[in-house]
Amino acid sequence: MPPADVDPLAAAIAPPRDESPHERQSRVLRELAAKQVSDDIDDILSRERQQAKRQPKPVKILLLGQSESGKSTTLKNFQLMCEPKAFRTERASWRAIIQLNVLRSVRIILDAISLASSSPDQPSPRSSYSSRDSLRPDPDLLALRIHLYPLLELHDTLSRRLATPDSSSSSSSEDAPTPSSLRPPPLLSIFRRRAGGKELAVNSNVAWKTAFMRDGSNRDSFSTDDVVDWDDAEDPGVLLHERADDLRKLWAHPTVHAILDRQGIRLQESGGFFLDELDVVTSQRYVPTDDHILRARLKTLGVAEHRMMLTDPNGSITREFRIFDVGGQRSLRAKWAPYFDDMNCIIFLAPISAFDQTLEEEPEVNRLADSVALWTSVVSNKLLQDTNFILFLNKIDILQAKLTSGIRFADFVASYGRRPNDMDSTTRYMRKQFVAISKDASPVPRGLYCHLTNAVDTKSTQYVLLGIKDMLMQSHLKQSGLII
Repeated sequence: MPPADVDPLAAAIAPPRDESPHERQSRVLRELAAKQVSDDIDDILSRERQQAKRQPKPVKILLLGQSESGKSTTLKNFQLMCEPKAFRTERASWRAIIQLNVLRSVRIILDAISLASSSPDQPSPRSSYSSRDSLRPDPDLLALRIHLYPLLELHDTLSRRLATPDSSSSSSSEDAPTPSSLRPPPLLSIFRRRAGGKELAVNSNVAWKTAFMRDGSNRDSFSTDDVVDWDDAEDPGVLLHERADDLRKLWAHPTVHAILDRQGIRLQESGGFFLDELDVVTSQRYVPTDDHILRARLKTLGVAEHRMMLTDPNGSITREFRIFDVGGQRSLRAKWAPYFDDMNCIIFLAPISAFDQTLEEEPEVNRLADSVALWTSVVSNKLLQDTNFILFLNKIDILQAKLTSGIRFADFVASYGRRPNDMDSTTRYMRKQFVAISKDASPVPRGLYCHLTNAVDTKSTQYVLLGIKDMLMQSHLKQSGLII
């Protein structure tokens, strides 16, 4: 034990007493080299700090809203504007997601046919059919179901490949194919049961986009052939193309639509609906368009941060944007609070088309009512009193289709009363309700930017830019003392 007056740190770093001249020279050289590395790192950090001081602070945006409100589509709109090359290189993986969306729709239909043929049930409250209507599948439809069963196995294979991209046989063209029995199982949380089928949900930290991308996707000279492996023996497009005629017959069969209606299933309202475009998505060498990628549905779990440089069309804003996408399920909302600090803007998405739907996790809760309650909770939060809000009353295209089909808004929103059941009246009513909540519940007065948007509205990014441009100007004026 060293004496009390000896510095233990000095004793620990002191050179060995029996150190030879050669050893001392080597030690000194190592220490000098280590010090040089440390100094270089300090210089880099210092330059980065100085550069950060000269540049404007990044704009931090938080995307909020219930599950399936359109947050991922909004994020893809930003990526399409800011990172077009990266967006193009990801087409191969989005192609797989679209194929998975088609397969999931097929699974839902086949499950509905099986239910209708085995145990006819009472019609869903959302159905226009009475319990007296007989909707047993005919022999042709049952034969189609049997012929399309291989697509269910393809659905599960695609899901495993996306859930565990590192184990995918497509990760290297030189790797030998891994037998399905030896592949690692998907993550335990990867599937969530939904009515009529399973939905793939990937963790934000899983590099699922690499599952179907080839090495050539990183080259400066880019073409679609660089990212899609057309010779891949496991490419799901091959089987989808072979079954294209049967898929078209299935979706065109009148009994299918009657069965879905009887069970309250509306595939057209779901994210990732592509059955009306089977000719395109099942074609040989299919490559998704930007519009298809925006409509593709993939559920993500966890919190993801996306950084990008964004310039508005007039060139007046060139800033780094940091966009945080958080899960919208009720079980995940408790994790939102840590992201409320130091946010410049919150984009809140309320899918007003969901007025006749309930939450997946709590079927007794109306989705529109949940959005209203969630909006009230967020705008009244004192942690967010200095945060600007942009409100998207989203999915108005689906709302229009529902109203046109005869679904009455007042049947699900009692306070709507006897107002006309048309697009203009319902959207005006909902805008007024959300704006009033913001005015009454906000801890301090603040402006609100409110827009009607559809599920794949590429103009939504422009709305955000205009709103943020105004917000930054207001902030500068307040700092200058020109406004209070």
